[in-house]
Amino acid sequence: MAAATEARIVVRTADDRDVESIAALSGQLGYPTAPVEMRERYARVRAASAGEIFVAALEAEGRVVGWTHVVPCLQLEDAPYAELAGLVVDESARGIGVGKALLAAAEQWARMHGFALMRVRSNVVRERAHRFYEREGYARVKTQAVFRKALM
Repeated sequence: MAAATEARIVVRTADDRDVESIAALSGQLGYPTAPVEMRERYARVRAASAGEIFVAALEAEGRVVGWTHVVPCLQLEDAPYAELAGLVVDESARGIGVGKALLAAAEQWARMHGFALMRVRSNVVRERAHRFYEREGYARVKTQAVFRKALM
């Protein structure tokens, strides 16, 4: 995609018109979600003021090619930090700086909200993502297991 490498990436706060694109990209992240379900999640995140959601679009096309969600984490066992709850770039736009632009927006949000530390969790199988975060200055600090229990 030669034209995309020269495209201008525009990062902005997500809004209601982006929900379908966010849902579609979530599938590429490994979390397929119907647009109607994503609309409910989006509304809940917005109602709770749970961090910020950013989208990236290629200016010439106007098409959303990535999103990220950064959230505040306030816990007793650790100093306050911001966490990247998710970041995905469309397969057709990888390698042109979209992820870097989204990560920069999330980091800026964290700084503006007084967080001195940013944390990212990434599935052990996402080796390409791990290399990306390491190139962006993140250090691997631990490996952990994640447990889940359905409550309803």
